[in-house]
Amino acid sequence: MTQLFTDTSANLPVEIIDEYGIEVVPFSYTIDGVEYIPEREFDGKAFYAAMRAGSAVKTSMVNTGTFIERFKAALDAGKDVLYIGMSGGISGTANAALMAKQELDEEYPDRKIIVIDTLAASLGEGLFVIKAAEQLKDGVALDAIEETIRAQVPSMCQSFTVDDLKYLKKTGRVSGAAAIIGNVLSIHPILIGDYEGKIVVKSKVRGMKRTLDALAERYAELALSKTETIGIAHADNEDGKAYLVQRLRDKGLTGKCLSVCYEPVTGSHVGPGTVALFFFGTDRMG
Repeated sequence: MTQLFTDTSANLPVEIIDEYGIEVVPFSYTIDGVEYIPEREFDGKAFYAAMRAGSAVKTSMVNTGTFIERFKAALDAGKDVLYIGMSGGISGTANAALMAKQELDEEYPDRKIIVIDTLAASLGEGLFVIKAAEQLKDGVALDAIEETIRAQVPSMCQSFTVDDLKYLKKTGRVSGAAAIIGNVLSIHPILIGDYEGKIVVKSKVRGMKRTLDALAERYAELALSKTETIGIAHADNEDGKAYLVQRLRDKGLTGKCLSVCYEPVTGSHVGPGTVALFFFGTDRMG
């Protein structure tokens, strides 16, 4: 048997976690110094309301010790371990999991411990976890699942836009002057995940609806299949999400749309109002 692990960043709804028996290793975050550890559910509305009110929000990566503790429990139960994690381009968490694997490989030589860096976050990571969970349920061999997931990593297209540039200013992805001017002129960047799993600016568009139109157009140009499930994450922006879903349907999407409130790990860096789109495409940088 295999225990499937992921982390908070995968942004998976509780229903999916429970359906497939996925173990989520939690990131922690603080709001004005008060720590929260979302083992299962995340109160996104309260989190983004706090950000809008100016609260100090910080997140922490999962350390190696936590991974060792979680993995050992599965290994001691006679299970193999498959961890599908957040991009190493924006967090040290995947590397922490890899260090745990290296330590435990010696202690459990007869068990398999597989760590996969998806080079993705939120549902870009979560869609891989769902694929692996479905294959495990169907009895696919662990080595075959690993091969499939690793082969599809370059195909994960992640694109998103933000409502307020001040949060990107804090991360250094836009200058202070650009953030001020951009907010005044309602200029929204389209950001994507690159080949190293880092976040880069692809283009800039004036007006939120036009920006969401551009996300839908990118889907139309790059999607491998219009019938495959896609993901949308939003940081307390139901209107933006609904508009994007309609534009995607207009572009031919017939598959399921998994929609969630943006998890706190990356959500804290992009801020309230963000809308993100995740799908498998021909080129993640396209």
